[in-house]
Amino acid sequence: MEKMAVQMKKAELPNGETLAYRERDGGTKTVLLVHGNMTSSKHWDLLMDEMDPEYKVFAVDLRGFGGSTYHKPIMSIKDFSDDVKLFVDEIGLKDFTIIGWSTGGAVGMQFAADYPGYCEKLILLASASTRGYPFFGTSAEGLPDVNNRLAGYEDVKADPGKTVAVQTAYDEENRGFLKAMWNMLIYTKHQPDERQYEEYVDDMLTQRNLAEVYHSLNTFNISAGNNGLKDGTDQVKDITIPVLILRGDRDLVVTQRMTEEIIEDFDGRARFVELKDCGHSPLVDDLNQLLEQIEGFLAE
Repeated sequence: MEKMAVQMKKAELPNGETLAYRERDGGTKTVLLVHGNMTSSKHWDLLMDEMDPEYKVFAVDLRGFGGSTYHKPIMSIKDFSDDVKLFVDEIGLKDFTIIGWSTGGAVGMQFAADYPGYCEKLILLASASTRGYPFFGTSAEGLPDVNNRLAGYEDVKADPGKTVAVQTAYDEENRGFLKAMWNMLIYTKHQPDERQYEEYVDDMLTQRNLAEVYHSLNTFNISAGNNGLKDGTDQVKDITIPVLILRGDRDLVVTQRMTEEIIEDFDGRARFVELKDCGHSPLVDDLNQLLEQIEGFLAE
């Protein structure tokens, strides 16, 4: 299949931020891709190249990632989803499907709950839970201490095992550290080709909001219950559109329990499909299997 043309564009939002985005030619069905932490729209490139031409595809850089601005710090997933609302209004998107990967899944859920009538379907790819993604402190041995969930932003920002380690790698442009981290947690089976991997690392280094994202995920909770840190908003009940939940059976970032939480909280209103022999990036591990599930769901 001949690759569809992809353009980089920018949208100026009424809140003073400017969001960069990729726009791929296509037909009349619109899909909006929302990336996860440590990435931007760049990390959707394989899917954008191969997705069926009947889909018009947009991929946004969230505030503080990629080519987007970061004038005002984000402190919640809702800050991201409110930006997405301003973005789709600015470029005139309606009646679209959101595919949210990892942190982008949380953004997609918050958007769908807050702004009914925009999003027709929601696909959660290796998504953070409806109850957030807990941030645990670091033990004396340098490992995550599951008995010590950090509560405040400043504590998250100062955590040596995760935030400080990754932020230092960013600040020092330590590409070897970032690759080693991704090879250990995400690219455990397949890796991108060498040129593409270097571009992905370039992309990681654009992130300016690492601690804020960790804090936002830690405090996110649209369930009906307490997530161990705070009570939920119970907004999951407001998401009434068709929802597809996808998780690789080898995902080391999003646990099986987190995915079970999403399934439980949607209470029969969402379908779950396990992606076979895939980790946290099915885009790299098995793009054909991923596209088969996505395009099958969109065709219904």
